[in-house]
Amino acid sequence: MSNETHPFPGSTTPRLAAIGIVVADMAASLAFYRRLGLPVPTEADTAPHAEATLPGGLRLMWDTYAVARSIDPGWTPPGSGTPTALAFECAGPAEVDKVYAELTASGYVGEKEPWDAPWGQRYAVVQDPDGHGVDLFAALA
Repeated sequence: MSNETHPFPGSTTPRLAAIGIVVADMAASLAFYRRLGLPVPTEADTAPHAEATLPGGLRLMWDTYAVARSIDPGWTPPGSGTPTALAFECAGPAEVDKVYAELTASGYVGEKEPWDAPWGQRYAVVQDPDGHGVDLFAALA
């Protein structure tokens, strides 16, 4: 047990339960993430909010621009180069190359072609329909 003071005295420690992203086109975004294996029902394509529960219980959530503006009427879409990135682990280096090739051949923007990173992984970055960077990686043999 740590000697650190609890950040919220009298309560339990908050736990990360969900990651949310705001999207311009729900159907296009969900189609992209389904290609990466996320379990999102097709009826969510026309909804203003969608969620997928990931292994371990963490949820990935999508909200439309309209939802973001309902929470904060002054909200505007971020400019290019947004700092949000999701990372998907692939079965091996060849799968990184394969998934990157399939996504870019389907019209998604490749941000960084697969390369052998100095930290010991095969790595690539592709953008989802809203320009969020999505990392693909696998340990090098």
